Amino acid sequence: MAKEEIKKRIEKLKEEINYHNYLYHVLDNPMISDESYDDLFKELRKLENANPQLKTEDSPTQKTGGDALNEFKKVKHQKKMLSLNDLKTKDEFKDWDERVKKLIIENGFSLSNNSEYYCEYKFDGLAISLIYEKGVFSLGATRGDGEVGEDITDNLKTVRTIPLKLFAERRIKDALNKYDLGRLAENVLQGLNNKIEIRGEIIIDKKEFKKINKDQEKKGLPIYSNPRNLAAGSIRQLDSNITRGRKLIFNGYDLVTDLGQKTHKESHILLEVLGFKANNNINKICDNVQDVFGFYDEIMQKRDKLEFEIDGIVVQINRINVFEKLGLIGKGPRAGIAFKFPPIEGVSKVVDVKWQVGRTGVLTPVAFLEPIRIGGARVTRSTLHNKEEIKRLGLKIGDTVIVTRSGDVIPKILKVLTSMRIGDEKDIEIPNKCPMCGSKVVFDKSGILIRCDNLQCPGRNEGYLNHFVSRQAFNIKGLGDKILKKLVDECLVTDVSDLFDLEEGDLKVLDRFGEKSSQNIITNINKSKNININKFIFALGIPNIGKESAEIIANRLLKLGKIKNPAKLLKLARELSEEDFDDLPDFGETMAKSVFEYFNSEHTKKLFDKLNKAGILIESQKALVNQKLKDLKFLFSGELDSMPRTKAQEMVKQRGGVIKETVTKTLDYLVVGSKPGSKLEKAKKLGVKVLDEKEFLKLIK
Repeated sequence: MAKEEIKKRIEKLKEEINYHNYLYHVLDNPMISDESYDDLFKELRKLENANPQLKTEDSPTQKTGGDALNEFKKVKHQKKMLSLNDLKTKDEFKDWDERVKKLIIENGFSLSNNSEYYCEYKFDGLAISLIYEKGVFSLGATRGDGEVGEDITDNLKTVRTIPLKLFAERRIKDALNKYDLGRLAENVLQGLNNKIEIRGEIIIDKKEFKKINKDQEKKGLPIYSNPRNLAAGSIRQLDSNITRGRKLIFNGYDLVTDLGQKTHKESHILLEVLGFKANNNINKICDNVQDVFGFYDEIMQKRDKLEFEIDGIVVQINRINVFEKLGLIGKGPRAGIAFKFPPIEGVSKVVDVKWQVGRTGVLTPVAFLEPIRIGGARVTRSTLHNKEEIKRLGLKIGDTVIVTRSGDVIPKILKVLTSMRIGDEKDIEIPNKCPMCGSKVVFDKSGILIRCDNLQCPGRNEGYLNHFVSRQAFNIKGLGDKILKKLVDECLVTDVSDLFDLEEGDLKVLDRFGEKSSQNIITNINKSKNININKFIFALGIPNIGKESAEIIANRLLKLGKIKNPAKLLKLARELSEEDFDDLPDFGETMAKSVFEYFNSEHTKKLFDKLNKAGILIESQKALVNQKLKDLKFLFSGELDSMPRTKAQEMVKQRGGVIKETVTKTLDYLVVGSKPGSKLEKAKKLGVKVLDEKEFLKLIK
């Protein structure tokens, strides 16, 4: 063949293969056999190999993994990726429906033409954005924080349901006419010559999830807890070859680019027309609440039989101009909602109850269960919180129980099926000695909590390590429970200060630690050495001291002098008496005693000496903007429209105010956004002044 003929043949092959990929993976309606598809693919690859100058990035042959990356680049979304607010009951949905209809009228729209809902699956996956330039896939990114995500383009190129090139003009026109949307043809073709953004969800089906977990078990590797985690982990691999080995699926749920579509339904049709899986044969237009409930009930009944995990349905106003006009509430749209399914339940048997020691020495009972899969996750244990929870449930070892994953995450025992008892069940013994170190345990004043007071208790140390590296403390990424346990078992870490003495060589010799993972952990440890004073004090794990109390202690110490390192902080802390701590806002005798004894113990001095030598640098809080809110106590409830709640709290602190976590008589202001919850009613009963967002902004300005 002449070169021009070869070029034309390659283009035809690419178009034909893309089309059959679409029929097979998107519509589940293959028109040719696998053997015929393979023949087309082999011919294309052969022609491209013989004519490498004609091989392009949008070719189906390029759906392979590339070189491993060191890290993902950051990507700023041109339009913010929103997250949906959710609700869990039909009564909550009715309330939401009334609010939306009221807003429709208030914004000058008629209910008769603008109140229909578009209902679709709420996939339990990873939200992503796809950018196509001149019809060719150019950029793929995660949602991230909604404004900035991570560039995962190379990984997404390996996903079969993401076309590297959008359909050619002929196929698009045919498809639009099929859906009676010929009026949009010119806009769509113009969009193909410019830029198009599509959003959707990356998931993995249950069958593939089971297959991968089976392979993991054969290799003696940990199994994945649920399909969502596996999908998210697969798509965020630095090595795209790993992603390629997993059969991920992309489901489109939104067409961001304006191609003339007037409704969300038309957006979904256009997604399919362009070559994406959009589930148009399942999604439904609902005219009223009862129609929505019918769709919800139907999908919930089918849930277990679906090939993939969903945790509810998405309901939103169908007409795009109305949807956008109604605006946002918090981080989500007012005219769209995630209608979640009830928590998933299952039946299991309690085979044992063990008591675990936390960072503050509190003993927590944990029920060990016969393995059961709930909502795609393998559940083997459930926390029982304290001895009162055991009493409330009337639980015994050997009992048959109903287990739920509350919020589809945390396993919890809901109920004991006492009728299933056969007589050999055993009472759960309340320990009088610590299960880890053998020290005598003590009860707190309430008689509910049991504590080991041995500061050197190994169980306490493990819990303390987890607390110390957590996001709200030193925020050392990569040090999870299992890795910390391994470090303790190998005697590489005996207290938190040892973390800062670790070197890459210490980690590389350990089982399943590669060079790259060892390097990343050491890098993250070194990054954490500069820490804000509030986080540093919270990280210490002082008994009875939480985040709020840690900030109060930090403010008091900063009044005594400048603090740059642990040695200076300890010196200033030891200048304060127990009475000085007792005088701090909301500090009682027990808290004051805990803090005083902690800072004045020999154990603390040795720890601070080590942290000082490790090069820990303490950063002070941001300077106060003014003293306008000096010592005034604020609590926030609900989502704010104009800013994240964390930013509003920071503005209060910068003006001398104090952030509280609970409603009490001493609270000065409760600031409420949308869906404030029970705190609002409690504040009203106690006579606490309630501010809405506008009143709050007026107060601080």
